[in-house]
Amino acid sequence: MKKHISIIVVAALAATGTLLGADAKVIYDKECTKCHGADGKGDTKMGKKLGAKDYTDPKVQAAVTDDAAFKAIKEGLKDKEGKTLMKPTEGVSDAEIKAVVAYMRTFKK
Repeated sequence: MKKHISIIVVAALAATGTLLGADAKVIYDKECTKCHGADGKGDTKMGKKLGAKDYTDPKVQAAVTDDAAFKAIKEGLKDKEGKTLMKPTEGVSDAEIKAVVAYMRTFKK
């Protein structure tokens, strides 16, 4: 019985896009690493230029809600003057965006 419940839980998580997996990492690597770095520290040339946050820092992680991260990925991000800091990520589903946000959460030390 326990095995069946575990399978159902895993299937439900996969269906909602909250199951971490290779797809989230692939999307992150393709769309996010130029600024945020493979490790999430934002310690890249572009990340430094744009002020990318260090997602390994628990305080930074706590300050960013999943909804705000989702919105930034889906709609992009602008500064107070309206300058584009991050373009919207195209060609990804809402479930994939949620998985990328969950993947980003794994950077917290």
